[in-house]
Amino acid sequence: MDATKPKPTLPPGPKPLPVLGNNHSFVKDPLHFLQTLHQTYGPMATIYMTDTPSVVLFEPEHIHYVLTENPRNFTSAEFAQGLQEFTGHGLFNLDGDTHRQQRRLVQPAFHRKRVDSYADTMRQYTLEVLDSWKAGDQLALDQELQQLTMRIVAKCLFNVDLGLRNSNLGQAFTDILENQPRLLETILKLRIDLPFTDYGKRQRGKRIIDKVIYQLIAQRRQEGGDEGDFLSMLLATTEDGQGLSDTQIRDHIMTFVAAGHETSSNTLAWTFYLLGLAQNESKYAALCQELTSQLQGQAPSLTDLSRIPYTEWTINETLRLYPPAYLIGRRAREEFSLGEYTLPAGTFVLISKWALHRRPDLWEAADEFQPERWRPENAKSIVPWSYIPFGAGPRMCIGMPFAQLEMRILLATMLQRFKFRIAPGFKMQTDPLITLRPKNGLHVILESVS
Repeated sequence: MDATKPKPTLPPGPKPLPVLGNNHSFVKDPLHFLQTLHQTYGPMATIYMTDTPSVVLFEPEHIHYVLTENPRNFTSAEFAQGLQEFTGHGLFNLDGDTHRQQRRLVQPAFHRKRVDSYADTMRQYTLEVLDSWKAGDQLALDQELQQLTMRIVAKCLFNVDLGLRNSNLGQAFTDILENQPRLLETILKLRIDLPFTDYGKRQRGKRIIDKVIYQLIAQRRQEGGDEGDFLSMLLATTEDGQGLSDTQIRDHIMTFVAAGHETSSNTLAWTFYLLGLAQNESKYAALCQELTSQLQGQAPSLTDLSRIPYTEWTINETLRLYPPAYLIGRRAREEFSLGEYTLPAGTFVLISKWALHRRPDLWEAADEFQPERWRPENAKSIVPWSYIPFGAGPRMCIGMPFAQLEMRILLATMLQRFKFRIAPGFKMQTDPLITLRPKNGLHVILESVS
């Protein structure tokens, strides 16, 4: 190393415990822990989840450097190991040239024109769900949204109609996401496949979903033909003259089914929660006024969306306050410099969207729900790279256009049929797992829209 070059150093951070590092504080309340890190240590802080340091970044320009300016120096496979048990070798778990090649392979399914063609299905399925509800019903709205978005993604990408009730699949995803490895399982590498263990519950969910997917692949291979959907495209794809294996196709399907319904259903649940809070009644009224004046009781078509900007601002603001993937992780291939620090190869880098999106020095009234901050004249003042709900750079969420379209259509359609009142005594809590879910779900009572 050049003698004039500073030796690798690490920014300050909380003192780690032997063996456990900072795991206890992180697991106990990760969202509070990450915000406290920024408040205490500033632009970046070092924590230890194992014996390897993790540097948590809070500055937009540092985040831009890692995700967009120099992304080839940072891998994500190590951070996504928890997902690999579930999604196999889908896009979440690939790096480098393999990731770029596979992303190009599946990108056509998410081109704007193709995504726009899904709007009618999203509209139709939402109306069918609303027809099954009536005023006075008390619902676990998060579960209803999960089933609806699952049905939409299955139809749009795989031309399969799961019907109005697909609770088995929804519960299978919940088993996987809500029973991630705990500290003891991780340290001791325990893998006990019994109904009462976290690992057993994950495996049960995986077996249910795998059965559906492999049956679908087998049926489509037997029938042949091109349905014009994502699955048909995967079946027709070749690599080095050979078609994709059932396992490769399964991994891609699992990745997009997970991402395609989890982001939308969680974000919509948080949106209905925010709109239902007493202090946000004026926001609810402004949104409903826009929908009434522009749509006059009709579910929006694709061409209607440009006329309901407040709907989009509402979703943008929810994604700021409750980003579905609240934490991004990378690992440095080579030594790199950020600010005054030169960080060694192998360093883990963590990016907390939760803390970034709620920094009071970047966002006025940072903890308040203010859709108006997304008006074009206001949005001009937003600091670049301070808002990254879908990530950024070459690993930006490939399903972003799908999720954005789906959330706008579902929200605008549902709010014109019912008013969603939070059930008395219900308390909403965050559950930061792989995604940021409502811990206790979202219980609402339906009221007629007069």
